[in-house]
Amino acid sequence: MNGPRSCLSLLFVPLFLLISISSSHSAASVLEGAVVKIVDVDTITVLGSNKLQHRVRIAGIDAPEKGQAFGNASRKRLGELVARKEVRVEFNKYDRYGRIVGKVLVTPPDCPTCGKTLDVGLAHITTGMAWWYRKYANEQSREDQDRYAFAEQEAKAKRAVTSPL
Repeated sequence: MNGPRSCLSLLFVPLFLLISISSSHSAASVLEGAVVKIVDVDTITVLGSNKLQHRVRIAGIDAPEKGQAFGNASRKRLGELVARKEVRVEFNKYDRYGRIVGKVLVTPPDCPTCGKTLDVGLAHITTGMAWWYRKYANEQSREDQDRYAFAEQEAKAKRAVTSPL
């Protein structure tokens, strides 16, 4: 079965695989809205443009809960990043509790004209208030995996330098 059809299928299959692989970490859906509640240190409530509230689990992070060391500080820091602010949530899954699990982006406070470019999860890790949730690394792009790993390493190094002996 030589000819144009077999050549076409030889080109089509690798192209299809390439598109499938490259889109596996791309966001299938986007939610835009305002953060109306900090539920806990890794979950927020977003009021969408449709006036519906959506629970959003910030992808790629884990953080100390209320009652654990630094739990209150972590929640306060998350509030500083997103409370009453417009966010963009890029997601492609819901967790077992029905929450959207996604990358949350907000306008950086020092650059109001930059648009929603600050990755909240990454910022939370950078300040040492969250950890990279390696268990779900395969759900992140390679670039985000590298950024989150580096941010966590840097936050740990800063803590080691500034902590009392």
